[in-house]
Amino acid sequence: MRGIDPEAERSEGGHLLPSSPSPSPRIELEHVAKRYRVGEVTVTALADIDLRINDGEFVVILGASGSGKTTLLNLIGALDSPTSGSIRVNDFDLTEATTRERSAFRRHSVSFIFQTFNLFPGLTALENARFGADTAGRTDADEAARQALAEVGLAERFDHFPHQLSGGEQQRVAIARALATGNPILLADEPTGELDFQTGVQILSVLEAQARSGMTILVVTHNREISRVADRVIQLSSGHVVSDGPPAGGRAAVGDLQW
Repeated sequence: MRGIDPEAERSEGGHLLPSSPSPSPRIELEHVAKRYRVGEVTVTALADIDLRINDGEFVVILGASGSGKTTLLNLIGALDSPTSGSIRVNDFDLTEATTRERSAFRRHSVSFIFQTFNLFPGLTALENARFGADTAGRTDADEAARQALAEVGLAERFDHFPHQLSGGEQQRVAIARALATGNPILLADEPTGELDFQTGVQILSVLEAQARSGMTILVVTHNREISRVADRVIQLSSGHVVSDGPPAGGRAAVGDLQW
């Protein structure tokens, strides 16, 4: 990720913002809880979560609907704040960060892939991918977007609009947009949830290749089969971590998956 460095931009409060690359992104959650008020009822989405995720890990987060998977991803990605506890990424404390610092963190440290593709319908595949690089402030945005699209197998689709692409191709554009940022942490929420098996396997192959290159990847899914390709599987239930370790039976190749 782009960690804390003496040359980093400073906020109004004098805090250092994430800016220059660091070789060892690391995610640490200590006693993290997230609660929501729904009318007169307090709903606990996450309770006393302790996690440490090292750089370059491919982590799958499993759990039923309502288990806290997406909430956990949103907290790590600074899209939401915990009710209590601390979250640090490469020693940058998200829980103490200002709004400006959190925005800088999202631009320069993490990338997101969602179940819905969220492509701009009036932009080509190349322009959609470039949007990610532009948001991250890359000076080589066009080159980065082209390279990212080529990495996901869409070198021949630069000028195609979303409506001219299949569902799998649209999801690959969304992945390319995330890769084009150059950010070292990728957070994916049900990236294969709307895809058929064959296309889902293609997407997992892309993610696995990025993990091999050193990117830290967290994938949220309810599909246990997908967890077989991960380095590590975290199981959530009712806001609690109920298991955390390597896949049962060892790590499998993407080609061995079935669902």
